[in-house]
Amino acid sequence: MIESRSVSHQDPDPHGRLDARRRSGAFWWGILATTVGVVLHLPMYVGARDMGYRLAGMPADAGMLTGMVLIMLGLVATAYGLFPRRAARDAAVDIRIRALDDARIGRLHVRLLLVMAVAVTIDVMKPTTLAFVAPGMAAEYGLRSAANPSGHLPVALLPLSGITGTVIGAFLWGWFGDRIGRRASMLLAGVVFVATAVCGTMPSFALNLVMCFVMGLGAGGMLPIAFTLLAETTPARHRGWLMVLIGGDIAGAYVITSWLSSSLVPTYSWRILWLIGLPTGLLLILLTRWIPESPRYLISVGRNAEAHAVMRQYGATVTPIERSELEVEANVDRGFSQLLRSPFVGLTVVLALVGLGIGLVVYGFQLWLPSNLRQLGYTGVNADQILRDSALIGFPLNFLVAYCYHCSTRWTMIGLSSMVVAALSGFVVLGDSVADRQGVLFALLVVPIWGSSSVLAVLAAYSAEVYPTRVRSQGSGLSAAMSKIGGVGVIALVAFTVTAPSIAMTALLAAVPMVLATVAALVFLVETRRRQLEEITAREFELVSTRTG
Repeated sequence: MIESRSVSHQDPDPHGRLDARRRSGAFWWGILATTVGVVLHLPMYVGARDMGYRLAGMPADAGMLTGMVLIMLGLVATAYGLFPRRAARDAAVDIRIRALDDARIGRLHVRLLLVMAVAVTIDVMKPTTLAFVAPGMAAEYGLRSAANPSGHLPVALLPLSGITGTVIGAFLWGWFGDRIGRRASMLLAGVVFVATAVCGTMPSFALNLVMCFVMGLGAGGMLPIAFTLLAETTPARHRGWLMVLIGGDIAGAYVITSWLSSSLVPTYSWRILWLIGLPTGLLLILLTRWIPESPRYLISVGRNAEAHAVMRQYGATVTPIERSELEVEANVDRGFSQLLRSPFVGLTVVLALVGLGIGLVVYGFQLWLPSNLRQLGYTGVNADQILRDSALIGFPLNFLVAYCYHCSTRWTMIGLSSMVVAALSGFVVLGDSVADRQGVLFALLVVPIWGSSSVLAVLAAYSAEVYPTRVRSQGSGLSAAMSKIGGVGVIALVAFTVTAPSIAMTALLAAVPMVLATVAALVFLVETRRRQLEEITAREFELVSTRTG
């Protein structure tokens, strides 16, 4: 499952091979130690069955303490196994990268897409669980919530901790992806998912906050890495629409988590939703057996022999050429600062604004929408029904968005952003009077509720296409982080009991960055439809030369 990362297939250095075996052993020992550490927490949970699995205030037993030590050692050993020493590069051979984009979609491509869809679903389930565990956690720990306004601490600190972790994780895993590889970064996220399953056995709210933050690190980082790997392995003519469809699979995580909550929580308490992280994390690690490392990444770090093997496996003809297409990245730095320099700074500004705006829609407009609708005279049942119906009406449109992205990536991004801006502007203009026009209310709600998930899918796909291989993971991580930063601010306001603003004000907060993003997109976005990734990078350099020439 884990490949040697410290030595090429042609490396005659025995010390390199020994180091590779040592790191591989550390990786597998780390997974075993982490898994055993989590299992040692389970007796305390099972022992509380007669008390409704309530563990609040109970002292940690010897098994739990031993388990925590094993988990920490396991995470360190896993990270050591995945981070290679600096190794000699393979002999310089220029390889035709275009062969990856010319390859036909075959059985292995289909299997990879299905595996990645499952991996994305597992990843999204982690932060989605926050909403479903909050009521039970508030009741067990006596936290302040809508049902218990006199609690000592706000339960909103839990999602605040988790979302903050996803922001930092997106940046951190972006660096991991460009440093240790896309596949290795996904493996590390899977081990983090296994480790943080112990959230379900924590006896105190403070420990839950810590573990929830760590869970957010892995969840926030894996999604952009998954799209980066897909962009670099899927043939160009199918790349865009397939990535958007997989991004639309995010809704599946909500359905699965909701079903698990209704089926298991009444019997096993809210804690079972965290404990599910053990089997799903192990499943994610198992799935990486069918996930290859990106050949583009391998070539960019000089591991040509491994790139050859992956390309042949996926039906790409390996042919040496005089100059590799990756030569276009000769002047691209590997550091994060490259994203803020020409020719990528304009793209970075656009994607950051889109992420910020759509994050404010998801965590601001949608979060406060039920309260806003009730203030406008709708009962709880009617408000929930309106939200559900709006989501169902918009769901089939995800296929239309995938088709539009296949036709034009640039104009799909601009068009979706414009539609969201138009709908939000309607709420700003109509204000509270929108409650008197139910038909208009439904029409306006469909766009931000459905459109937010579509924009997130398109944002993830486009971010994975427009940055060069050397910084692609970091660019994808940046846009993913920006889509969560608005959530950190909004949930912080909720945590400190700030009164929900009006529906017009929440719409305005999200509309401002979306308007700026749409205007900037007309200037800076480039068309990526069916283009080889290296062609996109070359086009970006050409546009900068034209503007400055």
